[in-house]
Amino acid sequence: MRLPANELAPSAARKFVRTALAECGSARSTGPAPASPQAVITDELADDAVLLVSELVTNAIMYAGTDVEVGCHLDSGPGPLAPSAAYAPGPSGVVVEVVDRNPSRAVRGGKDAWREGRGRGLQLVRALAESWGVIYRHSEKSVWFRLETAPAAPAPGGSTDTAAAEHARQREPRTPGILPPSRPRPRRGRTAEWVDRSGPTFLAEAGELLAGQLDEDMVAAIAGQLLVPRLADWCGVWLTTESGAMRLSRVWHTDERCIGELRLALENDPPPARLPTTGIPWPWPQNADAAGEGGAALLFPLVASGSCHGAVLIGRKGVSQMTDGLVRLAEDVARRVAHALATARHYTKQATISRALQRRQLPESLAEIPGFDTAIVYEPRGEGQTVGGDFYDLFPMGDVEDRRWCFLLGDVMGHDVEAMSVTGLARHLVRLLAREGHGVESLLARLNLALAEEGAEAVAVGGEQAGPRFLSLLYGELEPDPVHGGGRCTVASAGHPLPLLLSADGEVEPAADPQLLLGISESAEFHASSFRLAPGETLLCVTDGVTERRRGNRQLDDADGLAEVLRGCVGMGAKAVAERVRQAAHDFDTSPIDDDLAVMVIEATPEHVPGAGPGAEPESARRRARAQPGPRAFRPTT
Repeated sequence: MRLPANELAPSAARKFVRTALAECGSARSTGPAPASPQAVITDELADDAVLLVSELVTNAIMYAGTDVEVGCHLDSGPGPLAPSAAYAPGPSGVVVEVVDRNPSRAVRGGKDAWREGRGRGLQLVRALAESWGVIYRHSEKSVWFRLETAPAAPAPGGSTDTAAAEHARQREPRTPGILPPSRPRPRRGRTAEWVDRSGPTFLAEAGELLAGQLDEDMVAAIAGQLLVPRLADWCGVWLTTESGAMRLSRVWHTDERCIGELRLALENDPPPARLPTTGIPWPWPQNADAAGEGGAALLFPLVASGSCHGAVLIGRKGVSQMTDGLVRLAEDVARRVAHALATARHYTKQATISRALQRRQLPESLAEIPGFDTAIVYEPRGEGQTVGGDFYDLFPMGDVEDRRWCFLLGDVMGHDVEAMSVTGLARHLVRLLAREGHGVESLLARLNLALAEEGAEAVAVGGEQAGPRFLSLLYGELEPDPVHGGGRCTVASAGHPLPLLLSADGEVEPAADPQLLLGISESAEFHASSFRLAPGETLLCVTDGVTERRRGNRQLDDADGLAEVLRGCVGMGAKAVAERVRQAAHDFDTSPIDDDLAVMVIEATPEHVPGAGPGAEPESARRRARAQPGPRAFRPTT
């Protein structure tokens, strides 16, 4: 029965199980006489089944967050895929299974869950069920339990009802809040048959579940739930630290009441840093089982790519040693866990490098320019990305008396780690050249020469596969005018989307001319455009993640689409303008942003507008009269 993930699911599951058990009992009582003794589904068994399925469905809805499927059937053996599934048929029972679609989420509701107000969960399953387990598959997770039915055959000198009543009296007490002491249960043999029959499938499912896990502690958690209860009664997973020591990451036990004490025992006795490459016997830890049966324990190193990433310790109660088949299967699981850990740690290392590059690529803070309002929006492409190809900066050229500020917005070709190193180099080189006194044109020429030479050297050493690194850059200088407001702005665009200037009366025009990318030609020359940024006017600078945002065959900046967006921002502050442009890029298409996106806005605060009065000519008109037409003339919309 499929149930949606809502608050009505537990109630529907309870009704389904009670109905199914009633139908099973009715069919058995009215059907033909079976060859083997029948079983009785007592009211107590039905109550237990309803209680447990309600807990498991609640757990699945709360923690997995997916729709669930509930199954219920009569069975003459243990639960599905249990290690003891090959033992000889015994008393019949009722098996209930709850399946969710989120195998990466661990089963919750264990020993301490009731303290958090979340129900007793698996503690109830452990106390009431004759057997239970968790099955992980590639796309789903199944939690099952089995309740043993009462024998229907009349006991000597008694009736069927008497036999059922005697069976009920022999079951463990069900007093809420009181868990009875565990009674020794006979070990179910023939584990070797299960290993030979189901081992390959189990290994395939383990590999699929571990594949793609990029967090080492999640790998350890999955390893514990794979091994228990199918291969072991309990296990502990250690992970090596950077210093080479062993850190206990996860402990798992079929009896969750033993986890706390078992964790303390394992923490006090960690494995050595250097281990052999095969499983080694391990002393049975104290408090590994409540009944004090003892058993066999084996430690397996987690070795992959020539490095030890940790160790996993498994234990089975009531046996003097583990079978050869089980040991081989556990070794195979340990190898898969080790490779998953190696992959997760490699990813973590790369992420750490990316974060370091990000710190070098982008400034920790932006300078505040007197008389101007500034804003930056930066979004690397892809969810969870920390490093992109776009970079920006805003800094004073020299000391306070210099009263000049520099700003830049750039984009390096490519998105790999090597490309990110170019962005950090370019940003720091721009700062160095600017503070040595190089103007806009001279700075771009020197940066272009450095990139072209580095690209030629890369090709000479690494061949054509290394390739040169081309860079688009918008760079400018701003000198505020403390007397009249606003300031003088000088800007140049080297292969970058042109900056747009929004006047106080709503007109938009390009503020620079298009020029060659940096790094293509050593002999390239660059020229800058100079204009006055008057109070109330805004300069918008973006990367191609905005202008080339696609919707089918169209781009956002087709037919001067970005200018139309900016024209609607008259009277807005710098931060509001940056957010409006960012939102316009997102709204242009429903698909996720597929390129880095950066927006820089510089606004001359409109505290006072000089020259206002009868017959005064607007600042935008005076600027257009001085400006020379560029290669791309802006066509204003009437």
